[in-house]
Amino acid sequence: MYSKGFLFYKYISFWLKASSRRGHGIHSPFVFDFIQKILRDVGPGDPAFNNIESKRKELLSSDQAIEVLDLGAGSAAGNHKHRKLHSIAKNAAKSARFGRLFFRLISHYQIDSVLELGTSLGLTTRYFSIALRSGTVISIEGSPVIADLVQRSLISEGYSNVQIIQGNFDDHLIESFEQLKGKRLIFFDGNHRYEPTIRYFKQVLSLCEENDVLIFDDIHWSAEMESAWLEIKNSEKVALTIDLFSIGLVFFKKDFKEKLDFMIRF
Repeated sequence: MYSKGFLFYKYISFWLKASSRRGHGIHSPFVFDFIQKILRDVGPGDPAFNNIESKRKELLSSDQAIEVLDLGAGSAAGNHKHRKLHSIAKNAAKSARFGRLFFRLISHYQIDSVLELGTSLGLTTRYFSIALRSGTVISIEGSPVIADLVQRSLISEGYSNVQIIQGNFDDHLIESFEQLKGKRLIFFDGNHRYEPTIRYFKQVLSLCEENDVLIFDDIHWSAEMESAWLEIKNSEKVALTIDLFSIGLVFFKKDFKEKLDFMIRF
């Protein structure tokens, strides 16, 4: 992982090179539409947003300590740590801004099902759930305690279209992806290292169809993740990528005349 100072430097560098979020100078109709309809956060949003953010506040104020099995970057398999919920909510969960972005993306592209690799405390999972309504969300979580905690919370809060699978991504990725119907979205947010990121990408790549969307988290988090993102961008099957610094989006549209890569401020 890059230091905070170097990450700030990387972000400034990105900001200077990236396109405006207003769409100035964007000649791709698809990307301009993405900026206007998805990237820009306009309007009050869905009333259910308030419930999710109330849950976030509850978690941010919780001193409950749980045992976490961390299988991602910076840890060895079987590494158990005791962490407080407010620390996980502060450091591991995607912000409300990204939750709303995912909601708009799913709604605009009429995504039918989502696979999430890395549940964390389920805040992003909740945004996926309300965006899909009648669709299915499958979320894979490596830590048994977190998986159980989130599953019970989602049931009590009425999120009936979410299935939490506890286990290693390697054991459940393909079978979970094959359960998804219609237009599919996969959010890779659980193992920020080069080798597993590329391995998971290659495992699903042959199964991806034109209307599927892949999202990779923390693509500039480390040199490993930047290398992985570059390899993903260069994949022959990938038609378009959008780099928002914190996340990278991958599209497979066949009607693009040439491969396109964009960096856009968000």
